[in-house]
Amino acid sequence: MLSTIKTAWSDDAGIAVSGELVLIAVAVFIAIIAGLTSVRDGVVSELSDTAAGVQDLSQSYTYNGVRGRGGRTAGSNLQDRTDFFDKRESSTGQSDNCIYFNVAPSNES
Repeated sequence: MLSTIKTAWSDDAGIAVSGELVLIAVAVFIAIIAGLTSVRDGVVSELSDTAAGVQDLSQSYTYNGVRGRGGRTAGSNLQDRTDFFDKRESSTGQSDNCIYFNVAPSNES
């Protein structure tokens, strides 16, 4: 058993030349960088969509006062107003939230 392992360890038949391994490693590295760039752009786009959804939520509320036998409470309300960076002309297919892309956003559907 030990002699078989030593024979397999010292056998050089079929080994790739180090230059070929370097070329393969470079190609794999470039592919990984391109893939991670695509993942980064997708994550930024989805986070921008999420931020736009949260930004468009209306936080307005109103509740009336309540009167009972021994006490009462006053009502309250809050009217959510347009933020400084909100734009009325925002529409679907456009990036927002101060995020700029080198290429136009693509349709996700």
